[in-house]
Amino acid sequence: MISKIDTILFDLDGTLLPLDQDRFAQGYFELFAKQSALLGYDVKVMGKGLQAGLCAMMNNDGSMTNKERFDSVFTSVTKYDAQEMNERFLPFYEGMFESLIEYAAPTPLSRTIVDTLASGGCRLVLATNPVFPRAGTLTRMRWADLFEDDFACVTTYEDFSYSKPHLGYYREIVDRLNLDPARCLMVGNDVVEDMVVLEMGMHTYLITDCLINPQNTPLSLFRHGSLEAFATEILHEY
Repeated sequence: MISKIDTILFDLDGTLLPLDQDRFAQGYFELFAKQSALLGYDVKVMGKGLQAGLCAMMNNDGSMTNKERFDSVFTSVTKYDAQEMNERFLPFYEGMFESLIEYAAPTPLSRTIVDTLASGGCRLVLATNPVFPRAGTLTRMRWADLFEDDFACVTTYEDFSYSKPHLGYYREIVDRLNLDPARCLMVGNDVVEDMVVLEMGMHTYLITDCLINPQNTPLSLFRHGSLEAFATEILHEY
């Protein structure tokens, strides 16, 4: 598998960072509400703005970045200035947000995988769904002992204009790095969001530790296994 691959795209949550996605999301919304109250915002209004902004990013059409889309919808729904809110919330991702690590189960395997692939000359992309600010993404990466310099590209809402599972998101990565999809491998835990790259000719590996498979798609359609199994393959081939 690996011999014809020169670039590997990794999902973060549930892949390189084992994570209980539902509990993490619930915890995030609760902390967002708590921080909103501390900053003097109307909690219910902020919640509506957050949900509407997230929905808008998930349905973004590529005409503006996800951040621009979020800010536009958030301001429209809440009547709060999005730029001011973002600036006031920035410390949140370096403070209260850190407590969400309780829903994650970091493993040294992730660091081993990244180091092994990098030493073998493989280009790495952190293809995490770009609906978080860079600060929130870098924090979650750090939980997995991973850093921005480990990757040729880290996808965040400031820089990307689509979200998973839209193929436009993956095309943005391909175009930005001048990649050949046939020489790329996407490694992720979500059948819908990550395995969709098969449609553009990428190879795939489905990580099953924190599997998300809402349509009960047969796993036999994909090369699949635990993160440990994937690491064993990588270490063997490199």
